[in-house]
Amino acid sequence: MKLETKLRERLLAAWERSDAIFGLLTADALLARPIALRQPFIFYLGHLPAFGWNQVCRGVLDRGALHAEFDALFARGIDPVGVDRFEPADAVGWPAPAEVLAYRDRVRGALLESFDDVAARADLDLLADGGRIFAMVIEHELMHHETLLYMVQQLPGDRKVKPRDLPAYRFGGAAKRREVLIPGGAVRLGAAFERTTFGWDNEFPEHETGVDGFVMDTTPVRNGEFLRFVEAGGYDRPESWSGEAWAWLRRVQHCHPSLWRRDGARWRYRTLFDELALEEAADWPVYVSWAEADAYARWSGQRLPTEAEFHRAAYGARDGELRAYPWGDAAPGPEQGNFAFRHWAPTPVGSHPEGASAWGVEELVGNGWEWTRSRFAPYPGFTAYARTYPGYSADFFDEKHYVLLGGSWATDVALIRRSFRNWFQPHYPYVFAKFRCVAPA
Repeated sequence: MKLETKLRERLLAAWERSDAIFGLLTADALLARPIALRQPFIFYLGHLPAFGWNQVCRGVLDRGALHAEFDALFARGIDPVGVDRFEPADAVGWPAPAEVLAYRDRVRGALLESFDDVAARADLDLLADGGRIFAMVIEHELMHHETLLYMVQQLPGDRKVKPRDLPAYRFGGAAKRREVLIPGGAVRLGAAFERTTFGWDNEFPEHETGVDGFVMDTTPVRNGEFLRFVEAGGYDRPESWSGEAWAWLRRVQHCHPSLWRRDGARWRYRTLFDELALEEAADWPVYVSWAEADAYARWSGQRLPTEAEFHRAAYGARDGELRAYPWGDAAPGPEQGNFAFRHWAPTPVGSHPEGASAWGVEELVGNGWEWTRSRFAPYPGFTAYARTYPGYSADFFDEKHYVLLGGSWATDVALIRRSFRNWFQPHYPYVFAKFRCVAPA
């Protein structure tokens, strides 16, 4: 398939899913801000097209403003560090939704008409070569599908519309958790730029490191297992928490995973559109912040894996070869994991044994991103190669964000490549993020 045609089809598919996600909101929900550390939904309605215009038409094609106010207003999201709530300076109010939608449609039309102009600059601009700038816009849109759903999940039920064709929840049949030895050895991190059609700057360059042998859980921690930590007073034991995490815990009075709710003597679990008894979701992976995952690991006498250890467990093989995915080199399919919106919810851990790694570790891709104990940092030789977006990664090399790997049920297949890195602050509890523990060999 011609490259331009493929990129165009991917762009149209990304827009279609964006529209479907915004379609989950009731008419009055665009101004809602269900997560205090994020902007209201209407910001993201404008941010997605603004990113496309600012990257392609202004950044690569050197065109002027399409709508100067909106190009700037919606240019970039927020990730405030060291606060528990963000108060936006929006005294003038947000534009009317109809204005933002008209802006979106103008940008989309301009992008679809820009392919030839971008291709003509391929020999002059690294971002134009091979349509990299369009891949950047597409993947930015795909990442925001997931972050938007974090917000949708926190929205009251009367402000969202549940689709009629969602798959039924899956319960039971979870794999039994075991521990396996992952032998020490070489680990290849990152990707080679010259052999990659597109990657974000933090994925480069490819390099090797090594890890000692370690023992890893074959499945991530599930809700039922985490409940034992809660019932044992885990949120009241300062010895299980770092000093910073304990101070945060006391300050915000956080005492259980964000998707759980105490209902008298029982616990309830919030899905995207429903509430379940926690017992029903007991075999689903628990979604928690890094601080909570770290506390559980400490309480159990273990720890979280490093980024390199995760890679060794996921992509290493006994013959020394490097796998594209934990299961091998075959393209990702429904039998290998819960990703790409196939279920719209978690599934019981270990439900996809065909996705296991060479060492028998299951679910390293899909069903929830996985926290590592590695802080988000540049690889040796890092370069912010995208001149139109130099701060994409560099702005977060601050020792205050942790790497997540693997992908969730809401992660597009394009983003579950081996080199892709996600990152969040340690106290942000809304990510579809699970974890598993490791111990010395």
